[in-house]
Amino acid sequence: MKITSFAIIFVMIFFPIFQVVSMHLEDQDKALELSRRYSSILRSAVQDAGYVLNDTTEQDYQPGYGSKKFFRANKERAVDTFYRSLALNFGAADDPVALGALAGYIPAIAVIDYDGYYIYATEPFIDSAGQAQLKAVWSPKKPYAYSDISGNTIQFTLDSFVKSYDRRTNSWVQGFREEIAANTGMPLLHEAETFENVRRQTIVNGIQNDLAYAINRHNQYATRYGIDYIFTLPQISEEEWDNSINDIGIAAFLQGIPVGDQAYNHYAFGGGRLIRTKMVYGSSDPVSGIKYYSRYAFELPGKIEETFDSEREAARSGYFPVRQNKP
Repeated sequence: MKITSFAIIFVMIFFPIFQVVSMHLEDQDKALELSRRYSSILRSAVQDAGYVLNDTTEQDYQPGYGSKKFFRANKERAVDTFYRSLALNFGAADDPVALGALAGYIPAIAVIDYDGYYIYATEPFIDSAGQAQLKAVWSPKKPYAYSDISGNTIQFTLDSFVKSYDRRTNSWVQGFREEIAANTGMPLLHEAETFENVRRQTIVNGIQNDLAYAINRHNQYATRYGIDYIFTLPQISEEEWDNSINDIGIAAFLQGIPVGDQAYNHYAFGGGRLIRTKMVYGSSDPVSGIKYYSRYAFELPGKIEETFDSEREAARSGYFPVRQNKP
């Protein structure tokens, strides 16, 4: 058989294979790019939410706390900001149906407050007409509680301030660990390093366990949103958790959105402490083409195109303050 015949047979056999592989690689590239875009949108929404967490007029609500880390988390405004930012960048801001469908891919949100945490997740209820409905609701505030083998109880916070029940004296004591340790018989309060390790582990375990439960429970409702996906709590490193419980914050999960032949599954943390730097977002008005910047992604007229460390940096790149476009 001539070499040209071999070449023709080779092409006939392997060309379809090469074409299929090429198409698959192209789909993978598109899926990867889409995943990156979703991650950027999710981070922006969570950062916006974290930025407004401490926006409250009730910082003296509990004057017994003398901590620099004490801020009463404004969880309602944070979640509202999160959804507005997410909806804008997914192009669903003016489409309640699309926004409702998007909510089905958000199995849970956790707000980390100074002395406890909340879980925001879908729960069933019966409306006034007797119809079964689904709605995302807040859990009661759950304290960072710990009990030792002697029956002593400690409620931790995001620093060393504690409320402790000393079983030996049958009394409650509160204050910073280093200030009240001598007045209690609880060994944990006398050992600074052990106290810190137990405190952090207690906080992380409590939040993780409740998130895992809420996300797994979301599987019971996902089919009503038309979602065929198994929701589970992603693996989150110990280092990331440690960084996320230094101050009040928010954690959100976005899962199950189709990206090619796979499904998007990611999460993001946002912090709410006042001293944290808030990045500046930039986007172009889809009508005028004018570039605007803002520290709130949901204020922008279009999808996020760039991020900056400061307003000056955004202005140097040709962006204008978004409020200039407002009456």
